[in-house]
Amino acid sequence: MNEVARARGAKGADGAEKQSIFARLVTFFRQVIAEFRKVQRPTRSELWSMFLTVIAFLLIVMAFVFVLDTAFTKSVFWIFG
Repeated sequence: MNEVARARGAKGADGAEKQSIFARLVTFFRQVIAEFRKVQRPTRSELWSMFLTVIAFLLIVMAFVFVLDTAFTKSVFWIFG
């Protein structure tokens, strides 16, 4: 039986009972650490590239919202005077 099944308290073929809360917490944190070791962190150049992409996208969205806001404001003042 694997760690996940044991952590969830499933009974195995040998009829083992549910683990204690502390054993399940230890298993959980071991699995978290194992997953963190699999994470591939971006290099400095990749991080900089992603940062600039996000900033450029934000500037484009801000410009689009500014244009819409200005157009709606002018049209409301034109209609209601």
